[in-house]
Amino acid sequence: MNARLPLPARPRIVVGISGASGFVYGVRLLELLRELDVETHLVVTRSALLTMAHETDYKMSDVVALASYHHRSDDMAAGIASGSFRALGMIVAPCSMKTLAEVANGTSSTLLTRAADVTLKERRPLVLLARETPLTLVHLRNMQAVTEMGGIIAPPVPAFYARPETLSDMVDHTLGRVLDLFGLDAGTALRWGEAARAPRARVDHSPTEKEIV
Repeated sequence: MNARLPLPARPRIVVGISGASGFVYGVRLLELLRELDVETHLVVTRSALLTMAHETDYKMSDVVALASYHHRSDDMAAGIASGSFRALGMIVAPCSMKTLAEVANGTSSTLLTRAADVTLKERRPLVLLARETPLTLVHLRNMQAVTEMGGIIAPPVPAFYARPETLSDMVDHTLGRVLDLFGLDAGTALRWGEAARAPRARVDHSPTEKEIV
């Protein structure tokens, strides 16, 4: 039996952004991974572009600039579509219920869900920040199916013991806990029993008055 090939010297993570509410999770994840010097391979679905336009002032060029590599969602020949592509794993932030359903049932209509399928079959960590509420029985069954295959369902639920003061605090804490699953410490998660740290320098993703209206 052949030994598993070593990972690249610089760690890699595949980042997917799908069309659920919470586009900022994907953007902030790219920022944190860049700070940690992790090579990122980004794929964004077409539905996510609509969410980006509704929820943020970002342009796609701004998001692509944060990633090491960007792959079109229809490019099924991209490296991340193959199990031979070496990576620590994949994070989908946020994960829509359509994306969850495709992953749960192995029906890959985009590069994002193909890369997720590859991550599962290669037994690498796949973390889905599933964003929907209330949940139907179909949603719950799809979450169960992904979990049984080894994936991790991590809804972006705020931790109020961290006493968040802004949306950025909530986003950072959630993503800090997600990166813990890969052995990466972003320094953004207040751990139980720790004293609050001084605020980090970061982009404030709290909604503007224009966005609230």
